[in-house]
Amino acid sequence: MLILIILAICILIFTSLFYYLPGFLGAITLYILFRKINYKLTEEKRWNKSAASILLILLTIVFLVGPLYLLINYMVPQVTEVISNKDELMQKFDSVKSYLKSSPYFSNIDLSDSALMQTLQRAAKFIPNILNSVAEVGVNLLVALFVLYFMLVSSKKLEETIYHAIPFTKASKAELWKEFDMMVKSNAIGIPILAMCQGIVAGLGYWFFGLESPIFLGILTAVSTIIPILGTMVVYLPAALFLLANGQSGSAIGLALYGIIIIGSIDNVLRFTILKKLGDVHPLITVFGVLLGLNLFGMLGLIFGPLILSCVGVLLKVYSIEFGKSAPEIIQSTSLIEPKSVGEKPDIIE
Repeated sequence: MLILIILAICILIFTSLFYYLPGFLGAITLYILFRKINYKLTEEKRWNKSAASILLILLTIVFLVGPLYLLINYMVPQVTEVISNKDELMQKFDSVKSYLKSSPYFSNIDLSDSALMQTLQRAAKFIPNILNSVAEVGVNLLVALFVLYFMLVSSKKLEETIYHAIPFTKASKAELWKEFDMMVKSNAIGIPILAMCQGIVAGLGYWFFGLESPIFLGILTAVSTIIPILGTMVVYLPAALFLLANGQSGSAIGLALYGIIIIGSIDNVLRFTILKKLGDVHPLITVFGVLLGLNLFGMLGLIFGPLILSCVGVLLKVYSIEFGKSAPEIIQSTSLIEPKSVGEKPDIIE
């Protein structure tokens, strides 16, 4: 009965505070990122815990909230300008439409005004969700900073409480912390690094091939890295198509190749270099984690979605350590050589 009462109260709290859940997750993420710095300031250099917490919160505002504010401050006028210049926008669209109609490969695509209006109406339905998501991000950032302060001030007591509350062996607890720390750093640092690098490289390509507003397009490309499967192609391929429709065939082909070879390969390069050191998270976890996170938390789910999905694998690993039986021997080698006893020469399988 006691367990049922505890579970019922936890479910009630969780459902009532679900709107603020990204804020709590954000506080946990920031705490893990700042944990070592906080320890050095408070334990080694003997800083006041409140002063150290305020310093780390100020660093969060400078390096996280500040760039987000500047990004929004830059993007809003750009989007407003694009929307206000309807004639120029329709002229560019008409040039692309005329080219596609004359091409035998794209002539079957419906690009009529009615089809365009239907597409715009469908896209307009997402505007309230985006605005609500932006407001949710602001509220949850405040919640994250508020909770982070108390987590940093009471870090030692907090970790001791969690450590004693987890009903696992010491080995499982150490494995759980190691995996969780790796996942948080990989998602919270790796995804923004990947988006920023692809956005910068894409912006340079847009500038080199003569497109207007390369910074704006570069930011759109950085944001598009979160789109599963298609990714950055949703920006640079339409841009190349626009150049092709306006008679700039060389620049269009060059931009398409640049996007496929250079922009697309950055993902693989970073995963085997920088992101490999942060944590080897499988790309499928990132893709489906983003879909899960966007469905649950909106924009904030970009980081927390892959994290939640990765937790399943970690918990299964801990379960196998705690309760798994001895596994049968598995041949690890993939060579076509039969194992022999010590001292005997191996036989090659014909």
